[in-house]
Amino acid sequence: MVENAPEPGANDPLDLHGVVPPTITAFREDESVDYEATAAHARFVVDRGADGVFPLGTNGEFPLLTPEERDDVVEAVVETVGDDAPVIAGVGAPSTRQTVAHAERAEMVGADGVVVVTPYYYPLDHDAAVQHYQRVAESVDIPVYIYHIPSKTGNSLSLSTLDALAEIDGIAGLKDSSKDVPWLGQAIDAHPELTFLAGSDSLVFPGLEVGCTGVVSAVANAFPELVVDLYEAYDAGEEDRARELQSRIYDVRSALKGGPYMAGVKTALDLRDLGFDPGPLRSPLRKMDDADREALADDLSELGLL
Repeated sequence: MVENAPEPGANDPLDLHGVVPPTITAFREDESVDYEATAAHARFVVDRGADGVFPLGTNGEFPLLTPEERDDVVEAVVETVGDDAPVIAGVGAPSTRQTVAHAERAEMVGADGVVVVTPYYYPLDHDAAVQHYQRVAESVDIPVYIYHIPSKTGNSLSLSTLDALAEIDGIAGLKDSSKDVPWLGQAIDAHPELTFLAGSDSLVFPGLEVGCTGVVSAVANAFPELVVDLYEAYDAGEEDRARELQSRIYDVRSALKGGPYMAGVKTALDLRDLGFDPGPLRSPLRKMDDADREALADDLSELGLL
């Protein structure tokens, strides 16, 4: 029950709020998907207080998986935590046809909602964006959340395009990873009927202040307790404590960003020794070398997290 934090939008049947980690896809050393460890990670974050899980986001390495692997990851996560927390599955692809196929499969295996990143590689104009999301929303009876991350897709959504998308039946909210706070603030102001989730650990506290109901947090993949504590402090009206925890999250975020792109989360999980092996990243992404791993361990120890 939300007290002081922003309320989810009326168009969101899942009432998404709080901390929703973009859970990892675990791999074995040969880079084959380890579905058991993938599901175990989802169980870990839910058991530590996460309010939902988002498999196959950026941290889930979804562009590097085959369509069959993506579908099977969603099924494994739903089977493991679907009775305990909402599962919003990443289903976006460059083509509308493949996005619809993933969305239909996610619904079939029991996902509570789908997250649809803007199509990438090819430029996307207003009409193409509206048609894309219209077709996806018409294909399923579960809520659709837009994923806005122009730095990775090359496609940004204008506020006028968002106006049109908000009119589509089934569009429930938006995860914004643009880090464009003025854009986000105006979007929230124009569309209180939608749920907005901040998509950066740099904006957990600021996102709540501007009207986001929660955060999709990479830090929460490794240290869910920390991000959950911030949200709960904010919701309890303890803004000074929430600000202090945001400062700590900045430090953790910086530590995790040492070494190769996105390797910090899996290395931190490995250092925590939680009973499952997150494994390597799938090539061409790469894991930390020994020096980077040691530096991360030192940083996390100094922060009191190991």
